[in-house]
Amino acid sequence: MSSDGPSKVTIIGGGVIGGGWAARFLLNGFDVAVFDPDPEAERKIGEVIANARRSLPALYDKPLPVEGALTFCDTLEEAVCGAIWVQESVPERLALKHETHAAISAAAGKGAIIGSSTSGFKPSELNEKGARAIVAHPFNPVYLLPLVELVGDEATCAKAADILTAIGMYPLTVKKEIDAHIADRLLEAIWRESLWLVKDGVATTQDIDEAIRMGFGLRFAQMGLFESYRIAGGEAGMKHFMAQFGPALSWPWTKLMDVPEFNDELVELIAGQSNDQSGEKSIRSLERERDDNLVGILRALKVSDNAAGKVVSAHEADLVVAGARDGLPVTLSRQVPPSWTDYNGHMNEAFYLEAGSKATDGFMALIGADAAYFAGGLSYFTVESHVRYLNEVHEGDRLTATSQLLSGQGKKMHLFHRLFRGDGELAATVETLLLHTDLKARRTCVPEGEVAEKLAEFERVHSVFDADGAGRFVGERPGSR
Repeated sequence: MSSDGPSKVTIIGGGVIGGGWAARFLLNGFDVAVFDPDPEAERKIGEVIANARRSLPALYDKPLPVEGALTFCDTLEEAVCGAIWVQESVPERLALKHETHAAISAAAGKGAIIGSSTSGFKPSELNEKGARAIVAHPFNPVYLLPLVELVGDEATCAKAADILTAIGMYPLTVKKEIDAHIADRLLEAIWRESLWLVKDGVATTQDIDEAIRMGFGLRFAQMGLFESYRIAGGEAGMKHFMAQFGPALSWPWTKLMDVPEFNDELVELIAGQSNDQSGEKSIRSLERERDDNLVGILRALKVSDNAAGKVVSAHEADLVVAGARDGLPVTLSRQVPPSWTDYNGHMNEAFYLEAGSKATDGFMALIGADAAYFAGGLSYFTVESHVRYLNEVHEGDRLTATSQLLSGQGKKMHLFHRLFRGDGELAATVETLLLHTDLKARRTCVPEGEVAEKLAEFERVHSVFDADGAGRFVGERPGSR
């Protein structure tokens, strides 16, 4: 975003992909203008954005930027005016894309990036009538999955990559243009084989989905194809794997070069089995289930700093928790994810303590007890905590914590966190006692230098505040942090 305010992004075509693009940009602080002649476009995009508001913030332990403004425009020219990025997501018909890009190129500023969500067409095909588009092919749901395949002009792709990285996505620049880029070519191979398996009565749609999600799909989420196969080769690695399984490539296992006749009979067979598989679940409920699972997978990968989790971690590092409330520093600001709620529909008691722990981390960063400090062999260990539960907190609520230093004398750091709901109500307090520790000696010690100085200053400033209910600690039992 510019220093003058939110930058504007335009979405042309408001289907599932266009709506996902709108949500990704909007929730990362961009103003978004949409043009789609479909009279249902506003409702459809609204439902996609509602799903995104529920799931995307749940990836992070810091708040996303202030949401941008969403505008629906009557003309393409109005929508495109002033945009730094125009994303076309109209149906996959080349003639329609030519018509749309001619209008975009005529209306967009010279410096604007013009991207196409096309899953199959090459930039040379998109631009054969004078357009200046690059391929920016995302994956559904766009607001959660980080991958965007970029194909086209090198300088434009580099500029696009910077913007995509800033909104938490992973730009993958394809080295040569090719039909269907990279990922869709791989998906097409699985799709062809699956159609044959169903047509030949070998498997149902559910059998195939179970084979993927109970088996190699779990591996692919963290390691992809080649690294999974490298491990499959044992200690000898990839060479051994290829020597063992390479000959199978010439066996008549696959029908990759053949396509089953795509007739009404096959469509009815696939659609019928798919309906039976999903039962009474609506598309929207399936989307929410999918999003919750993706959030869980991505958060797990974030903990291990692996695969797509690295993208989430890098984006989170650029997000900021700052400000003050009632004179005390804000040390936590986040949305309550579905995984924090229980069978009663509200936040489980254990996660109040986790929120307090995150607030402690936030306060430690304020005094300089950060990653560099830990790497130097010093940290704080929690020895006791107390939680008071005052109000219910629900999925999607904005949770904000302030931290008050009650005491920073000697080896002790005594904190009092207040957890507020988005409506301003005090939801809980978390009181925490920590001891400063030498990580190498595994013994307590007194902090020195900047940390000691900042503790003294916070203690002086915070001494004027009350801390109702604090001071219940009974001992200093060893704990861990």
